[in-house]
Amino acid sequence: MNLNKIYFDTNIVLDIIDSTRINHKSANILLKFCIFNNYKIIISEDMLSTIFYIQKDKKQVLEFLKVIQNDWDISTFGKEIISNAIELSLNNTLDLEDILQCLCAKENGCKILITNDNKFYDCGLSIFTAEEFLNETS
Repeated sequence: MNLNKIYFDTNIVLDIIDSTRINHKSANILLKFCIFNNYKIIISEDMLSTIFYIQKDKKQVLEFLKVIQNDWDISTFGKEIISNAIELSLNNTLDLEDILQCLCAKENGCKILITNDNKFYDCGLSIFTAEEFLNETS
């Protein structure tokens, strides 16, 4: 596994884009840190439509997505990840979206997942908020 692969949860990407969100500043510091330190940023393709749906400024979202598609890895879940996530969610009453993101991160060789969700599913990765990760690495 590549130690320089890092997975951003949907809320981190939303925090980067939306200057009105409470974690906007720390998410942008995180992004700059990851770029400067040559981290490969991984997200899932389902985030694209979610982010577009949530954000009011559609043009801003599209411009952002246009830029990141060249620099970030945008990964699919695939049938196996979806099937495993559904089973984990059914058997353990867990948030399907969190499980999908975590399994996608693992499948793509990430050891670190960044989320500002303090109840994120623990699938064996190092899970940090943006601020925790920045504090850990500084």
